[in-house]
Amino acid sequence: MKFRSTGVFFFFLFSFFIGFSQWAFSQELITGKDSASYAIGVSVARSLKASELPPLNNNAFLSGVRAVFENRRLRIDSASLNDIITSYIAKAEKKETEVSTHIRRDLALFETPLALSLHKNTGKAAIDKMESPQLKQLAMALFSGKYDKKYRVATFNANLKPTTLGQELMIGDGYSKYEGITGVYFPIGRHLVLVSGIEPGKEADLLIPNWNRRAPDSTKPDKDPAGWGIKRQVFALRNGANIIDVEGYDGLAYISYYVDEPGKQAPLQVHFVNGQVNGYFDLAKNNDKDWNQLIDNAIYPVIDAVGKHIQIAYPAEACKKYAYGKGVELITQYDSLVHLQHKLLGLIKYNRVPANRILARVNYNYYMFRDGDGVAYMGTDPGNAMALVVDPVRVVKGDPCWGFSHEVGHVHQLRPYLNWGGLGEVSNNIFSLYGTTSFGNKSRISEQKNYQKARDSIISRKICYLQDNDVFNRLIPFWQLQLYFAGAGNNPDFYPDLFEAFRKQGNAERASQRGGRRSNGGWGDRGDNPAPYQLNFVKTACEVSKTDLTDFFDQYGFFYVGQFEFGDYGNYKYELTQEMADKTRAEIKAMNLPQPKVDLTKLED
Repeated sequence: MKFRSTGVFFFFLFSFFIGFSQWAFSQELITGKDSASYAIGVSVARSLKASELPPLNNNAFLSGVRAVFENRRLRIDSASLNDIITSYIAKAEKKETEVSTHIRRDLALFETPLALSLHKNTGKAAIDKMESPQLKQLAMALFSGKYDKKYRVATFNANLKPTTLGQELMIGDGYSKYEGITGVYFPIGRHLVLVSGIEPGKEADLLIPNWNRRAPDSTKPDKDPAGWGIKRQVFALRNGANIIDVEGYDGLAYISYYVDEPGKQAPLQVHFVNGQVNGYFDLAKNNDKDWNQLIDNAIYPVIDAVGKHIQIAYPAEACKKYAYGKGVELITQYDSLVHLQHKLLGLIKYNRVPANRILARVNYNYYMFRDGDGVAYMGTDPGNAMALVVDPVRVVKGDPCWGFSHEVGHVHQLRPYLNWGGLGEVSNNIFSLYGTTSFGNKSRISEQKNYQKARDSIISRKICYLQDNDVFNRLIPFWQLQLYFAGAGNNPDFYPDLFEAFRKQGNAERASQRGGRRSNGGWGDRGDNPAPYQLNFVKTACEVSKTDLTDFFDQYGFFYVGQFEFGDYGNYKYELTQEMADKTRAEIKAMNLPQPKVDLTKLED
């Protein structure tokens, strides 16, 4: 491979690309300036990718970018930058040429590009002359009939991009980016991966996340300067031979093969030459005996397991302590919790259940949190959560059940239609309550007496529910809707139908916008004022339920006329005018809908 480069040009592109791409991944494209900035970022990124640069140290790379943008003192003399870049690329080109030549020559001894068998006339003498150590070891194993292809040779189907899934469901892009489980462990060092099936214009990567990463100061894991998120090594794959140089830390490998239309994409064939097998558990194929063998034979501290809706990466030690002989039960419980959220979202009723999974993983920074990669649980003291989330009995009880449902509920929030400013830690808990109570747990809002607190704080004081600082009090009207329509209202599909209505609204809005796609899935912009989205919720809830809920919403301040400011992962200014309130009331009245059969504000579970 020839690295197309000149030093100064690439240093400029690095800086320019990072300056724009980090912004684009975290902000909405609202103005023309936003769209132009994003377009430039894409253009520069494509130029970088086309350059086929050798691997870089990402931390050092970003440190250099920050130094330029923040006018810091450079750690390398400016006059030396070009020479350093040119020298590094030249050495990488030389190494790549030497390795490629050896591999191409040695691959000629095999019958297929994936090197699954030797040519019939290949003898030990020819094998002894091979120059690639990886292929030579493979050839000897095949020659002696002792090469185990399980996990080392595998087919990987394309997955739907989480961002595309988010656009379809009007949620974020919080589904797993690690669906391509390989069951292969990569220690530090050089490895060979053979690939076929990548079509022109398509991309596939090999990911090696550091599941075992710890904070430098074990006494303050939440103060990790590297943050709490997943750190990973990424290797772009191409058809043919791929040299994988694992540096810094070892890990399990995952194939990242995500596209917009997976049904139209051919699968990849991958051979992890001489790969070290850690294995994984698949609920659709394996049993508890297989689960125990996976735990007992793991060569890496973390094991992989998948169900229909869930994917876990948990420590083998914790799985042995809390779930030995219970793998089927554990994964089934997690699948059930996600299934319940799909049901409430209307994904089952409207045939929208995704093939994608939610990732639950171990981390060593914080007790329990959700980020763009899924749900994470603390794997060591202080705050070790493994006993709560690995024991299949405890997973669906109390705090573990609430915690998982709460974090996955964040993944499933529709913004802004049911996640406007002020609902960041509210609307996700509709899912929490649905999941916990479905498994027979007493609801948290009942135990905390939030029903009466909300009546005293919001209804009696005639304030807007958003003016109550207790997010559980804010939750009450949303859950009372569920209680009513699941009971006396005789409309158990109220929320499934409501979510579908919001998805249709979101898709219509996106289709009317230029480009029609967002960088972070289907999440729309919350704006600064939650009032319009709040009134849209009221009106849509009445339409969907065929019930005039005006009085109910009025008591909780959904028609509150006035202004106030508050925070919710950002600053918001509530402003609802009398004209806005009257217009919505009139639109609902024109529907000529019946009143509810009971006073919803009195309902409790």
